[in-house]
Amino acid sequence: MPQSGTNIRLRSARVAAGYHSQQALAEALGVGVRQVRRWESSTPPWPHPDLQSALTQLLGQSMEELGFTPPPGRESSGDRRRSAGDNNRRGLPAVPARSASAIQPASVGDDFAAVTRAHRSLYWSVAPTALYPTVLGHAELGCVLLTETAGRTRQAVASSLSETWLLAGRLQFFDLRVPGEADETWLRGLQAAREAENHLLGAATLAHMAFVPGWEGRLDEAVQRIVAARTYARRDDSPALFLAWLDAVEAECETRAGNTRTALHLINHGESLLAACNELPVPDWFDWFSAPRLAAFKGNTQLRAGHLPQARTTLSAALDQLPDTEEKQRSVVLGDLAAVEAASGAPEAACQYAIKALDQLKRTWYATGMDRVREVRQSLVPHQTLPCVRELDERLYDWSTTVSALAR
Repeated sequence: MPQSGTNIRLRSARVAAGYHSQQALAEALGVGVRQVRRWESSTPPWPHPDLQSALTQLLGQSMEELGFTPPPGRESSGDRRRSAGDNNRRGLPAVPARSASAIQPASVGDDFAAVTRAHRSLYWSVAPTALYPTVLGHAELGCVLLTETAGRTRQAVASSLSETWLLAGRLQFFDLRVPGEADETWLRGLQAAREAENHLLGAATLAHMAFVPGWEGRLDEAVQRIVAARTYARRDDSPALFLAWLDAVEAECETRAGNTRTALHLINHGESLLAACNELPVPDWFDWFSAPRLAAFKGNTQLRAGHLPQARTTLSAALDQLPDTEEKQRSVVLGDLAAVEAASGAPEAACQYAIKALDQLKRTWYATGMDRVREVRQSLVPHQTLPCVRELDERLYDWSTTVSALAR
């Protein structure tokens, strides 16, 4: 029960914003704990204007809502705080400002994050058409919670919201094939990362945004976004695996622009980063990249460069090293191995790999993997009277595969 004779409004707002002790709030404000203790007394003194601004921004409420009474003739900070908040958040339409009407408990940050983690795990097995609406609804909930939280709690919600927008964009780009919508979604994720002051999430989002122009051949725009991603990554201690992924993203864009030599140089740099054994921990949300996936990037680049024996070796090793749980990536690697065999003049081997990819896609749909198979089938047009190619067509255009592809 609250003690009598205390400023219960300030105390409640402090705890709801994630500052569970007076010492924690004092450190956030840069004042002594004795000062916070005085503010939480039954007769709190009116703070200095700078501290008024800091208090209202951290706790998301006006001075009057925090239990303070302005001295006669002094301006209330409520209107001043709201005006400053509007100016600070211009250009952030997807990250709403704090509302004065309600505030959530500090536990909401952990609760919202738990659902975000669940969606991240479900991505690898649940059909994208089933998962996507749920992820989108979770993001909308996060925007609502941002209006009802403040301080550390708001920052935690913003971080999870950024992860959610990142996942939604991945579903749109890699699974549902709507790159224009993915670009807008990732912009919202970048805005949430800024609100959370999470530079690594910002870097990850910017690098994903590079895929949009990169896959369309707009290399200059893609490289600009990657440069921005690298800049954000330097602001934190970035794990070697994350930096190697940035190399892989840039290599992918260079490969699609025909610059395979530059791409292979970037991938070699990524490999050297991993060999240096940087022991910095990888964030939980960074679950889409690994050393075998870097090898898969390399194999695809070798394929497009015409280095077919090297591509076959690299991709086969990547396939062997991929965990069974990475079903989506396995369909991509199988598709690339099929392309290697098709380019090598071995249509039967190409069809065997393509059918294995279709088997994988039947278990776990992935539009990027299906794109690889369709590219292989196009390259086999000169051999389409062969029994192996007709068998591939039977599998490629059976009821389940056709309906799944058209439904997505």
